[in-house]
Amino acid sequence: MDTIARGSITGLVLAGGRGSRMGGVDKGLQAHRGMPLALHAILRLSPQVGQVMVNANRNLGAYDAFGVPVWPDAVPDYAGPLAGFLAGLEHCETPYLVTVPCDTPDFPEDLVARLAASLVRHGAEIAMAATPSEHGLQVQPVFCLLRSSLLESLVRFIESGQRKIDRWTALHRCVDVPFDDDRAFFNANTPEELHQLQRGHVR
Repeated sequence: MDTIARGSITGLVLAGGRGSRMGGVDKGLQAHRGMPLALHAILRLSPQVGQVMVNANRNLGAYDAFGVPVWPDAVPDYAGPLAGFLAGLEHCETPYLVTVPCDTPDFPEDLVARLAASLVRHGAEIAMAATPSEHGLQVQPVFCLLRSSLLESLVRFIESGQRKIDRWTALHRCVDVPFDDDRAFFNANTPEELHQLQRGHVR
């Protein structure tokens, strides 16, 4: 096997954050090119995986309207992306889960295929996208393909009070997968960055 069948991978759109830098609004529901950011992510991810679900903690009815399962964090107080990972793994019925954030609508259309090929080739448990930076490769840990069997590890990690993605992934066999176009990973954390996306002025 040199890759993973699409049907063996569930996609998870992470939309459960506070949106603090966006003024506290629900970032996944902000309009971009005529539709909510999270819906862009769903539509871009769907052809790459067997099924898609969303992690959200507010406005669940609005996310339900997108036609995919919606799961809130299993831990309280907006505990960060790992809480979204946990929600996804708890409801994942395939051997693999891939995560993408809701605020990066132009991520590569071959993201999952490339992550899957590297994970298999390197015998890894986790594959994460990485983009060029001044200091070499910058890992993009929320663009992450992982084995569903890591659920118990993540439960133990979060129950110990830890929340940082890199500390958890460091416990496992990881591979960083280079993507040349860092603009594809531009994320809209602030209103200004969302305006940049909408104008196509992403550097």
